Amino acid sequence: MTALFPAIDLRGGRCVRLTQGDYDRETVYGDDPVRQARVFADAGARWVHVVDLDAARSGEPTNRPVIAAIAAALAVDGVAVQTGGGVRSVEAAAALFDAGVRRVVVGTAAIETPELVPAIAASGRVVLGLDVHGRDVAVRGWERSSGRSILEVLAGFDPASLDAVVATQIAVDGTLAGPDLGLYRELLAATSVEVIASGGVGRAADLAALAALEVGGRRLAGAIVGKAIYDGACTVEDALAAVAGPGALDGGR
Repeated sequence: MTALFPAIDLRGGRCVRLTQGDYDRETVYGDDPVRQARVFADAGARWVHVVDLDAARSGEPTNRPVIAAIAAALAVDGVAVQTGGGVRSVEAAAALFDAGVRRVVVGTAAIETPELVPAIAASGRVVLGLDVHGRDVAVRGWERSSGRSILEVLAGFDPASLDAVVATQIAVDGTLAGPDLGLYRELLAATSVEVIASGGVGRAADLAALAALEVGGRRLAGAIVGKAIYDGACTVEDALAAVAGPGALDGGR
């Protein structure tokens, strides 16, 4: 794999994690997201993945000032921010790009308004966020089903408009139970777009397993890790070593 994406999920301006996407099963890990981002950067991470959970649910950019502060704090050391949650218009994406975000993740809006993706891609780097129950794509902060499979949805997008696709397996997200390796094998076989794994990583060995995946000469582009780091099951340093598995490249793409 090429990159580790330590995760900061924002709700009410605080660092939290949800279990299996359930807003009623929230763990708070801190009230200073900027400091947490600096901890990740100081440990060697070259990307930080930020999700505005409030915006994902409501569409309102509640935590945008916090995201801007994170991007500004990390820019000093050239650490990039990838952000999603509630990006449902060109204007919302532009505001994040203007705030210093390197890549914008579009989920619900991409499913409901596919033409939004190339429109945003005309001015910045877009990541398609596909969150699944099994293989069924969920929308609106994971609370509703789209009624479509992940491969069906992915096939509807021009790879030229996408910098990457983040695929989150909701069933294991926040559980530390291990990633859905089968899901990522299917995606590597189905698309030329770079694939980033999300959900279920519980230890460095899980990241090593993701890094070892290879289908048709292709490997995952990266992995998002949250709870395992916050709970102390895996340090950022150990995670970075694990993702730098066979064929690893520079994570600062």
